[in-house]
Amino acid sequence: QVQLVESGGGLVQAGGLLRLSCAASGRTLSRYAMGWFRQAPGTGREFVAAISRNGNSISYEDSVKGRFTISRDDAKVYLQMSSLKPEDTAVYYCAADSSRHYSVSRYQNDYEYWGQGTQVTVSS
Repeated sequence: QVQLVESGGGLVQAGGLLRLSCAASGRTLSRYAMGWFRQAPGTGREFVAAISRNGNSISYEDSVKGRFTISRDDAKVYLQMSSLKPEDTAVYYCAADSSRHYSVSRYQNDYEYWGQGTQVTVSS
């Protein structure tokens, strides 16, 4: 069992930036492809970004391309968010996928482990 813990959320003004982090309790993340998803009030959870085990394969949802950057090391995965917009307001979740070695998935059903989420609120 992998327990993921997100941190770094908060309240920020539009145009600002935040950096989210995700770590696994007591273990390395090197054996997992990692993803970030988000869920805004009244909506379903949606894909944001994903990174492969070795960091060579990365995917972004279209609305965050050029504004968000996903990165990782063996201990953590990060989501650097800049030029934030009110529509980025959501609970952000990190997730781990053990089945993929060199690719990433945009589908939440492919991820076995999930964190509890961290709230990001962008004010206009």
